[in-house]
Amino acid sequence: MLNLYNTISGKKEAFKPRSGKKVNLFVCGPTVYDYSHIGHARTYIFFDLFTKYLKTLGYGVFYLQNITDIDDKIIKRAQEENMPWQELSKRFEKEYFNNMKTLGVNSVKKYARATDHVKEIIGQVKRLLNKKYAYQIEDGIYYNVKKFKNYGKLSGRTAQQAEDAVSRIDESKEKINKGDFCLWKVSKNNEPGWPSPWQKGRPGWHIEDTAITEKYFGPQYDIHGGGGDLIFPHHEAEIAQMEAISKKKPLVKYWLHTGFLTVQGKKMSKSLGNFITINDFLKNNSARTIRLFFLKNHYRSPIDYNENDLGEVKSQLERIDEFTDKIKKVKEKKTNNKEFKVFLIKIEKEFNEAMADDINTPKAIASIFKLINQGNALISQNKISNAEAKKITEFLKRADLFLNFVFNKEAKEKIPAKVLELIKERAAFRREKNWQKSDEIRDEIKKLGYWVEDTKEGIKIKKL
Repeated sequence: MLNLYNTISGKKEAFKPRSGKKVNLFVCGPTVYDYSHIGHARTYIFFDLFTKYLKTLGYGVFYLQNITDIDDKIIKRAQEENMPWQELSKRFEKEYFNNMKTLGVNSVKKYARATDHVKEIIGQVKRLLNKKYAYQIEDGIYYNVKKFKNYGKLSGRTAQQAEDAVSRIDESKEKINKGDFCLWKVSKNNEPGWPSPWQKGRPGWHIEDTAITEKYFGPQYDIHGGGGDLIFPHHEAEIAQMEAISKKKPLVKYWLHTGFLTVQGKKMSKSLGNFITINDFLKNNSARTIRLFFLKNHYRSPIDYNENDLGEVKSQLERIDEFTDKIKKVKEKKTNNKEFKVFLIKIEKEFNEAMADDINTPKAIASIFKLINQGNALISQNKISNAEAKKITEFLKRADLFLNFVFNKEAKEKIPAKVLELIKERAAFRREKNWQKSDEIRDEIKKLGYWVEDTKEGIKIKKL
């Protein structure tokens, strides 16, 4: 039985979708005004794993994500770069998709742009006005948070505490309450806008999500995910909007949130010089590295990013690669190791129980390394057969359907001809037992960015 920690109840709950094995999942997507950073990567890697894991359990998952392609930040950045806002948003949307492809995040079924759903957004604003939850002032239409008596039920805040928002809030002197948020913004001169029953304008940030989810899922659905920084006011506003419109509760059955990410103990910020984009990270590290780095930590736990920690992650990936390589080469036909079957069953049980306990990836990954330690010992003693090695591989492949770092699927770089030529020369000197020349050539190969290692199985070449 899968148990998930539900933010709204503050406890773990047995997972039971609203309709059999069908799961509707929505996760807040990016505002495409800049390059995505590693904090975004953490959230999207987790929900990619989560979706793929649910599929291995037999659930059919419709994973929906929005793209905020019109927003104050987009307009401001486009003005700074003296380019049309559509061009800027398309540029960074493309960058985001490229990042997700590189990270192996490919489980989203539908990306929905805000600008493609203006009709649905206007429809929701109309209904909120008709039901007296919204009011119009000079610069737009706002939601009156005091009209919704359960405002704050997700975050544990009250309407009076609304000014303590973690994420962006709407400023206007005419608002009834300080925490009231904008549903429809009137366009200023030279700003983009769409015709509406009120004035030419554009959607507020919160309303696009409920308009999109209502279109694809209806007024209620199974799971809403996102970063912990979005709980208030963004997700709180979504509840207030949709439950006021539909009068159906709850909007979402399970709320899942990823923990905060800091960099060397500080909030990531361009002004502090610790803002790390996904592109920056991938210049010197693989997608496998960032996946393992994040998944070694529980998705709800805060993470402090420090480049020194990446060394350990890379070493762990090397251990995994060495083990999977050894497993492929096991040639023993038969062994008398009666304990192996019991051991593997125990490992699989530990792994599955960890995943079922609120997606406890740190424990699940620990069980994999336990398997590697024991497996290495058995291989060195010739106590594992090729049939048993095959069972280990099958288990690891099942796990990698959602972990996506166990097997190195990344394209191997073509080794330069000069390096291959030096390797042949070195092999010749080794056959002649000319160790000095052999070492000199290895140093030359190292200068070219490669390392040659002599093992029982033969020569291994690694890029430095």
